[in-house]
Amino acid sequence: MSSLISVDEISHETELIWLEDIATLDYVRQSLDRLPTRQGRPAYHRDGRMVGYALLGPQAKPSRASGTFRRRVFWVLPHDRDAEPDGLYAKSAPAEAVDPRTLEPRVKGYKTERSGGGPPSTAMRELGITHPL
Repeated sequence: MSSLISVDEISHETELIWLEDIATLDYVRQSLDRLPTRQGRPAYHRDGRMVGYALLGPQAKPSRASGTFRRRVFWVLPHDRDAEPDGLYAKSAPAEAVDPRTLEPRVKGYKTERSGGGPPSTAMRELGITHPL
């Protein structure tokens, strides 16, 4: 889940590679995957589609136990909002989802009103609290 990704786990990222236009996506799911290399397009073994991934710099060290590198992968599932706007996530987002516009190398990103599926609540508006748009 996105909230479980810590800044130190992504501190060696140098670039995020997007495989499609993220401007059309309200949210993407992100995970830290164990991959055999620091660079290059990783294999993808989930339902749905991979929409992006992180590249690591040469200072990133592999795991002593497995020899793999932990890299972020960004993806969407067939029942996510981009494919089913009125579906399960019409007014919400999965726990591991973040607004792709808030992502940068070494920045874990966060949910926004857009990624959450709607406008701020009445209580938020009354208190003058807004999420980034």
